[in-house]
Amino acid sequence: MENFHNGIGWRVGHDSVTPQAMTKTPSNPSADSRVADTVGNAFLIHRPADQRLPVVLASPHSGRDYTGDFIARSRLDPLALRRSEDGYVDEIFQDSVALGVPMLAACFPRAFLDPNREPFELDPGMFDSPLPSYVNARSPRVVAGLGTIPRIVASGEEIYAGRLRFAEAQARLDRCYYPYHAALRGLIDATFARFGYCILLDCHSMPSIGLPPELADVGSLDAVLGDCFGSACAPQVIQAAESSLTGMGYMVGRNVPYAGGYTTRHYGRPVDGVHVLQIELNRSLYMEELSLRRLPYLAVLAGHMRRLVGTIAALSPAQLRPGK
Repeated sequence: MENFHNGIGWRVGHDSVTPQAMTKTPSNPSADSRVADTVGNAFLIHRPADQRLPVVLASPHSGRDYTGDFIARSRLDPLALRRSEDGYVDEIFQDSVALGVPMLAACFPRAFLDPNREPFELDPGMFDSPLPSYVNARSPRVVAGLGTIPRIVASGEEIYAGRLRFAEAQARLDRCYYPYHAALRGLIDATFARFGYCILLDCHSMPSIGLPPELADVGSLDAVLGDCFGSACAPQVIQAAESSLTGMGYMVGRNVPYAGGYTTRHYGRPVDGVHVLQIELNRSLYMEELSLRRLPYLAVLAGHMRRLVGTIAALSPAQLRPGK
């Protein structure tokens, strides 16, 4: 397989990335991923010259660095693996960094490891020996095949041709999961120290189909906002986000079917001044979901997300600081 890890004009480092090929639309979808022999950087942080706003952006599912070993062990082709990505969400929100906010983006793909889960949500059926007692083997996400190390891709197909060793799961956590969350905690803490509160926007995308039956009469939603049914952020945050998006013409839902994952539940502590809102964008707005080809509207959506970030950042600090 052709090696795209250093071949498409990326300058990679833990503090910045210049995606010089970001505006290109590859004719081969796998050419927009990067393949290496080992896991390189677990994450990238896109930093502004000066953080001027109390907002942190995170994109946990847009990573597209695929190791050769992972692809070799999968029973699926690279394109099928890539359809589990929140494709190009990092690109959509990167424009917002210019407002003065940092963005954390995972480099490893979601099919390899999902940082929006507890560290040990694992399916025992995927492994060649019994798992330790501290593993959460019965969560709804594990049952669905979408644990910390997913069993299936977005289409429902099994990822692996054989069973894994638990040591492999631990190695992925050590190389990818823990560094990602340490970086996220660092950005939250630094933002809180500077402004007295922090708003984390956890940025995702959702497939254009699959809404639950109770939303069948709504039609297609362009975005779903999740605050864990009011527990992860002050109500002003989700209200401002919804008003901003609807004002730009988008159809917006709240919490159904995406109320927020591990990141929203774990970090969202509004009483302590840390507010987390999950944002899901309908992929059909900006990409062809089967081919993964970017659509021209991606640039428009990026501009709208920049406006959204600015609106949320402009909320009154008095309503968002601890104890409010």
